[in-house]
Amino acid sequence: MTPPDDTELQDQSQAELQAVHDRYARRAPQDARYSLLNPAALAAWQERQRAMLRMFAQQGCTDLASLDLVEVGSGGGGNLLELLRLGFTPSRLAGVELLADRHAAARAVLPAAVALTHGDALAFLQQSPRCDIVYQSTVFSSLLDAAFQQRLADAMWAAVKPGGAVLWYDFTYDNPRNPDVRGVPLARIRALFPQARLSVRRVTLAPPIARAVCRVHPALYTLLNTLPPLRTHVLCWLAKD
Repeated sequence: MTPPDDTELQDQSQAELQAVHDRYARRAPQDARYSLLNPAALAAWQERQRAMLRMFAQQGCTDLASLDLVEVGSGGGGNLLELLRLGFTPSRLAGVELLADRHAAARAVLPAAVALTHGDALAFLQQSPRCDIVYQSTVFSSLLDAAFQQRLADAMWAAVKPGGAVLWYDFTYDNPRNPDVRGVPLARIRALFPQARLSVRRVTLAPPIARAVCRVHPALYTLLNTLPPLRTHVLCWLAKD
């Protein structure tokens, strides 16, 4: 089989980007399940923060203010706000977002020193200087084209300085109720980044379980989350030597 040429690759990329637009358009704009006023969402958010801080410490990233970080799929800016609170410097943070409304929402809430770009992450990463960390949070589970996933992973990896890493948070199981997403299992992460040294933590109590038990009492999130098979996401540090 003849490999696709540059024009074919560009066409395939544009088709997948349009599909991402369409998938997000089908989602509820304000889903109360993900509001931090929801105890289950709050518990998952706090758990992920703690896990991320532990991972930074384990990887020797004790001076977060000195690190350059780019978020792929920066959405409405929530993750970048979180990183600011954890100690990152605004002028050393950047984000790229495909969807115009989400990009505008991020620009409205983030400091002007945080560099935000509206557009295609592939093109952005290819033109940007290399950084210490490239971060993605639940982006790849919304990309259903395997070839596009690999092209984006390659661009992310190329954007990381030696000694840096890709920081990854995403779910590993398919959601049978949502055909617009697909879980990214650990084997797939390894295939996307074959040269990386992988450190991984399983996190996040399965959201349907979390919502059910938190209606009884929020403390049940922590209790049930002690069972690793009930955790649906992974937080990964993909290190580049």
